[in-house]
Amino acid sequence: MEEQDPTKSLVKLQCSVMNYDWGIPGRDSNVATLFSLNSASQFQPDKPYAEFWMGTHDSGPSLLHHSSHSLTLKSWLLQNPHVLGHKVLHKWGCDLPFLFKVLSVGKALSIQAHPDKDLARTLHKLCPDMYKDGNHKPEMALAMTHFEALCGFITLKELKAVLHTVPEVAELIGAENANLVFQTSDQDSELQLKSVFQTVFTLLMSAKKDKVTDVVNRLKSRLHKESEMRQLTDKEQLVLRLEKQYPADVGVIASFFLNLVKLNPGEALFVGANEPHAYLSGECIECMATSDNVVRAGLTPKHRDVQTLCSMLTYKQGSPEILRGVPLNLYVNRYTPPFEEFEIDRCILPEGETLVFPAIPGPSIFLVTVGEGTMNTTEASKGQGVTEGDVLFAAANTEISVTSSASKLHLYRAGVNSTFFQEFIHSCTFWNQI
Repeated sequence: MEEQDPTKSLVKLQCSVMNYDWGIPGRDSNVATLFSLNSASQFQPDKPYAEFWMGTHDSGPSLLHHSSHSLTLKSWLLQNPHVLGHKVLHKWGCDLPFLFKVLSVGKALSIQAHPDKDLARTLHKLCPDMYKDGNHKPEMALAMTHFEALCGFITLKELKAVLHTVPEVAELIGAENANLVFQTSDQDSELQLKSVFQTVFTLLMSAKKDKVTDVVNRLKSRLHKESEMRQLTDKEQLVLRLEKQYPADVGVIASFFLNLVKLNPGEALFVGANEPHAYLSGECIECMATSDNVVRAGLTPKHRDVQTLCSMLTYKQGSPEILRGVPLNLYVNRYTPPFEEFEIDRCILPEGETLVFPAIPGPSIFLVTVGEGTMNTTEASKGQGVTEGDVLFAAANTEISVTSSASKLHLYRAGVNSTFFQEFIHSCTFWNQI
C-alpha cells in the first residue's frame, strides 16, 4: 500500500505552554485544559497557566505529534518548504510569519509596547538576551470570554478631566505640566499634541519610587473612602484592582492615561507597533507576527525599560477599533487586522454539519477548542478525527473539509492575511509589466 505524503495531509502538532505568574490557575484555565489535552499530560490545578503557543518561535516551538525524534515544526518546514506556498516563501523564507496563541489572563500583564521592525532590530542587536529577535510584533486578541484590556491613550479632553478629578495624577506630573495640558487644544498640530502627551507620560513613568508609593497609597485610601458615598467609575474600580495585584506600582496611576477596553466573546482588538497596552483579565485567542519582543514599563516585577518605552510610543489618542469579524458563510467569521502576517477565522459548526475551507495560497494552523469531529483534505484517503485540544498544520493550496459529530464544534484558524496574496499578485503583475 502506498504511504500517504504527510505534506498533503493535516499535520498534528504538540504545542508549548507558558506558566507566567499572571496566568489563571490550572483548574480554571483554558490554556491548562488545551495544553493537557494536546500533550496527553496532567496540569497542576494551583499553578498559573498563561499562554499556549502554536508555531515556530524558538521560545516555544511546536513539535510534530508522535514524531520519533522530537521534530520541530520549524525543522519540518525547512525540509518541506513547498508547504508554505511560493508567495510566503518569497516574502518570509522557510518559516511561519505568524505565531498563534491562547491566553488565560488571571491578573494584569505589564503596561507594554512592541517595537516596530527598525527598533526591534536595534534592540535585538544591543540586548539579545532581553529582546529575543529582530522582528516587529503587531498582534490581535480575539475574546473567548469577556475580556478586558488597556490600549492606547485617552483623548486630550479625557486627560484634562483626569487632571481635574484625580489630584494624585496632577501631583505626580507637577502643576506646571498639568497647566501645559490645560493650555493645549485639539486644534493644535498633531506633533504638538504628541509632544504634550509624551512629556507628561514620560514624567509620570519616570517618577521616583518613594513618591509613587506615597501617591498610590493616598489614591487607594481616597477611593476606598469615596466608595462608601458613591459608585466608583469603571476606571477607579480597575485602579483598586491593579493596586491589589501590583502594590505601589506606577502602572496603577498610568492606567488613567489609557483606554479601558471591554470585549465580548467574538470581538477582537488589534495592537500595532509602538502602541501601549496591557491585557487585564479574561481568555482570548491571540495571533501576532512571529516575535517575542516586549518593552515593559509598569505593572510588572520584570525588567522595565521606561526610557525606551516612552520614546518609542506613537501617542495616538482615542479609543481603538473593535473588530467583530466579517461573516464568510453561516459558520465562519474572519478577523483581518491591518498587518500582512496574519488573520484569524472563528468557526462554530453545529452538530452534524460539514464546512469546506477553500484552498488558499499560504499555510494555516487550526485549533479545536470545543467538541469533536473530522477534518479531511482532498489528498487524504480518509478523514482525521479531531477533538478539543487538537492543533493541526495545513499546507498551502489545501482544501479542507470539516464535519462536526455529536456536538457543536468550535475551531479557530490562523493564516497569512488574505490581503497579502492580493497585494503580492498586484506587485508581481507590476514588475512583469516593467
